[in-house]
Amino acid sequence: MTLLKIARMGHPVLLKPAELVENVADPVVQTLIDDMIETMRDAGGVGLAAPQVHVSKRIFVYYVPSSRLEEGEQSPEGIQVLVNPVIEPLDEEVRLRMEGCLSIPGLRGWVPRYARVRYQGIDRTGAPVSGIAQGFHANVIQHETDHLDGVLYPMRMTDLGLMGFDTEANRFLTPDIILGRNEQ
Repeated sequence: MTLLKIARMGHPVLLKPAELVENVADPVVQTLIDDMIETMRDAGGVGLAAPQVHVSKRIFVYYVPSSRLEEGEQSPEGIQVLVNPVIEPLDEEVRLRMEGCLSIPGLRGWVPRYARVRYQGIDRTGAPVSGIAQGFHANVIQHETDHLDGVLYPMRMTDLGLMGFDTEANRFLTPDIILGRNEQ
């Protein structure tokens, strides 16, 4: 397997909609998926979309660590592959979620995301995949699908004052601060 170079914010591949995958069984696609998984692991991420590794295809890989699950939340175990995903919110409930991105190293921000989404697509074998995600799982799916649509998380933020460098954001941009800021 090969570690792939991660595109950073400012590269045009991150700003255009990715192309549908016509043949998931293509050996080139299968190698790409393996390399994306290895790259995500090496970079310490929980998700990676093909455009982030300079390939404009509608593929992402992700996993939800058990430490990130919220009460009552369930998610698939292990690393998941979603090809040609389609998502839709289950209702209008939106929550602010702290996000980071391998394409925007060193920064984090609070992003409004739907609390629950329905997703569907195919896995790396071409089998249909569908489900309902909530909490962190829903957040990861929305974040990675945004990459496939040419959207980076700062483009979703409604208050750029809720963005900062990792250490400062983790220390100072706490839920208490966020709630107080939203009440002003």
